[in-house]
Amino acid sequence: MNHPIVLVFLPAADIPSFVANGDVDLGITGHDVILEAKMQDQITEIHQLGFGKCALQVQTPENGPFKSVEDLAGKRVVTSFDVIAGAYFAKIDEQLSLTGDNRTKIQYVGGSVEAACALGLADGIESGDTMRAAGLHAIATVLQTEAVLIKSKAPHRAHHASLIDLMASRIAGVVAAGKYVVCEYNVRRESITQAAAHPTISPLEEEGWVAISSMVEKKNIANVMDRLVKIGAEDILVFNLDNCRV
Repeated sequence: MNHPIVLVFLPAADIPSFVANGDVDLGITGHDVILEAKMQDQITEIHQLGFGKCALQVQTPENGPFKSVEDLAGKRVVTSFDVIAGAYFAKIDEQLSLTGDNRTKIQYVGGSVEAACALGLADGIESGDTMRAAGLHAIATVLQTEAVLIKSKAPHRAHHASLIDLMASRIAGVVAAGKYVVCEYNVRRESITQAAAHPTISPLEEEGWVAISSMVEKKNIANVMDRLVKIGAEDILVFNLDNCRV
C-alpha cells in the first residue's frame, strides 16, 4: 500500500504477453501458460509460488485400446494446450518415423476437452485435470506446472527495476512464510548436530543446554518434532509466520 502500484486482473493465458510486451512489470500465471504462449524466451520466472500445482497429462478412455502415448501416436488428440501438445507429440512422431497424414492430429478445444473421447472427437486428450468421472485415465505426464511470479527479460522502464525487485522480494517473503514454521526447543549441547538444519543457537543458564530456533517446512514439522523428542529435546514449540525474508 506504500508504493505506486496498480493491480490488474487478466486471463491467465494473456498475462505472459502483457508482461513480455506490454506495460505490466510483474505477473502471476502458470508455468504451462508461459510455454503455451511461447513466451519462455521473453519471460523470467522469478519465483515458484507453491500453489496451482497440477500435471498436464495425456489421458485416454480407461477401457480403450490406447495404453501408452506410442499407441496414441498418429491418432487424434484434443487439447486446450495445442502448442505444448503439438511439440510433445511431434517428438514421438519423429521417434516412430511418422510423417505426413500419419502424424498425430492435434486439435484445440476450449472447455469441453473431457467430453472429446466420449463424443467421438478424439482418441485421446491432453488435460491438466484427472477426469475419472469421464472414464479417462492418464497414460503419460507431459508437464508438471504451478503458479509462478514472472517479469520481462527486457525491462519496460529502467527506473522501475528497483521497485520490481522490491515487490518480488516481498512476495517471496509471504510465500516462504506460508511454507515454513518456526520451531523452538531446548536441547543438550552435545545433541546440536542432530537438531534441525541451519539453527539459531542461544546459551541457557543451565549448563550444557542451549535454546535452538529453526525454520522448518510445515509439511515436515510433525516428523521433525518426533525426531527432536528422540534426541532428548524439551519445550518444543512451533509458531506460524506472517511474513519473512529468507
